[in-house]
Amino acid sequence: MPHIVIEYTPNLGALPFDAMLASTTQALSESPEVQDEADLKARVLRADHFRVGLADRGRGYLHVQLRILAGRTPEAKKDLSRRVADALHGHLKALPPGLEAFLSVEVVDMDRGSYTKVKLA
Repeated sequence: MPHIVIEYTPNLGALPFDAMLASTTQALSESPEVQDEADLKARVLRADHFRVGLADRGRGYLHVQLRILAGRTPEAKKDLSRRVADALHGHLKALPPGLEAFLSVEVVDMDRGSYTKVKLA
């Protein structure tokens, strides 16, 4: 915990994913909600088949799902969401011309009772 899953549409162009992951994990590691930076697990998934609204083209998105153990206050969740959005927004300045794109962040509670984590080494 937390798990950071970044899903994106390939029409956004070449994005600096290593830098994006570094910025996101750094911003989250500075939150009082994150006790150990090694708990941050981030990955990027490409959405090869997608649609945004009714348009056949010209639109894209980058959606982040931040999965955290349940029990955080709404204020803490909003802070985590804002940290992620701010960290990623700076990497999305130069989108292809004519593309309308959206950045969204969703904080999802994971059930504490069923979550298991084992350190392997």
